[in-house]
Amino acid sequence: MGTPADGRGILSPMHRLYLGLAFLIMLIGVVHLGATTQLFDELNSRALWFASGGLLLILTGALNLLNRAHGAIIRDLRWMTVATNVVMTIFAAVAGVVGAASGAQLAVIVSILAATTFVSLRPRA
Repeated sequence: MGTPADGRGILSPMHRLYLGLAFLIMLIGVVHLGATTQLFDELNSRALWFASGGLLLILTGALNLLNRAHGAIIRDLRWMTVATNVVMTIFAAVAGVVGAASGAQLAVIVSILAATTFVSLRPRA
């Protein structure tokens, strides 16, 4: 229904890219969440805050999967996804600068989120 494909049902390269980016965001979220137990010896507010970043990434990826499937039909979903991606890109950049992220980590996550923002702007992503 909302899946951009050619007449043979083959997904467009942009649609496949969006799928890959959404799953990559979710994977980074899972790794981030899993790293909590390695970086913190006890459950405290700092550990919980760190874990929440992983949960937020997982949910952002899931929202992008929903947008990929239904965004061409549900305009409000598309605009909410775009807004989420913009906020997450800015938040990741700020968090990486004030946090302990290396320059490479910061560049990778901000690039992935910025690319996802760009792709999510397309009506038939």
